[in-house]
Amino acid sequence: MTKRDYYDVLGVNRNASSQEIKSAYRKLAKKYHPDTNPGDKRAEQLFKEVTEAYNVLSDEEKRKLYDQFGHAAFDGSMGSDPSKYADNGHFWKSDGVNGSHTEYYYSGNMDDIFGDMFDGLFHKGRRGSPFGFEDDFAYESPGSLDLTSEITVSFRDAALGCEKIISLNGDRSNTLAVKIPAGINEGQAVRLKGKGRAGRNGKAGDLLIKVHILEDKRYTRKGRDVFITESVPYTTAILGGETNFNTLYGPVKCKIPAGSQSGSKVRLKNKGIVSMNNKNSYGDEYVIIQISVPKNISEREKMLLKELRDIENRRTA
Repeated sequence: MTKRDYYDVLGVNRNASSQEIKSAYRKLAKKYHPDTNPGDKRAEQLFKEVTEAYNVLSDEEKRKLYDQFGHAAFDGSMGSDPSKYADNGHFWKSDGVNGSHTEYYYSGNMDDIFGDMFDGLFHKGRRGSPFGFEDDFAYESPGSLDLTSEITVSFRDAALGCEKIISLNGDRSNTLAVKIPAGINEGQAVRLKGKGRAGRNGKAGDLLIKVHILEDKRYTRKGRDVFITESVPYTTAILGGETNFNTLYGPVKCKIPAGSQSGSKVRLKNKGIVSMNNKNSYGDEYVIIQISVPKNISEREKMLLKELRDIENRRTA
């Protein structure tokens, strides 16, 4: 098939400035990118075509050769070595929703192009990205073999540690086990050695998985300490006693001092978050006491409370 003129592919005239060429490419690449046209073979082909055109016209030396010799400057018919025109290039791959695989090549500044063009497209954690992560997309940093992805775990999974299975390239038979260490903080990353993009020398980069932690309905975290609000019967708050409190590691029995007030705190030592650097070091759990007042009481309870009220009134008179 005869190749179209590169200027026609980008929709610019032959005197177009480098900025006009870049702008045209950005618009067309975003329009035809496989991530926005899943399963559309025509869009994929057009994306490759506009990328190839930009690859040549954005490079001053290549553009001069193309203006003089056309496609013959790069198809080998002139006896030239194509590799000399491919310095500082970058490859990236796209795995479509139907298992298709395509590699793209771009010789310019990927950070300049993709940093602007896809800022609102890739960096929102869209599912089924061209870089092959189904659970949370992964993208490669310009000039690096490392890939970056994101994963969301529950509060308890982050506190206690867990193992998550992620599928690669939308293929549930191709999976990775990701161990989330106990005590990990919001925004910290787990590094999987050698699971990044393969380089030309056979070495692979790393996969960095940034961890996001869901809020918990009961627990809040400050550093390695955790806070929880628990209800205590008003009689226990007045007289003191023992009650069971929940912790991340199971219920524990705790003494409640007599005269405890609503909002007071009880410290449960070493029941907080474990240190990622020292597995023998834990934060504490602080239980915020909320006094529970029953809505319905018996006649006997009413009589006793009235007696208590009378005693209080005489004491404060």
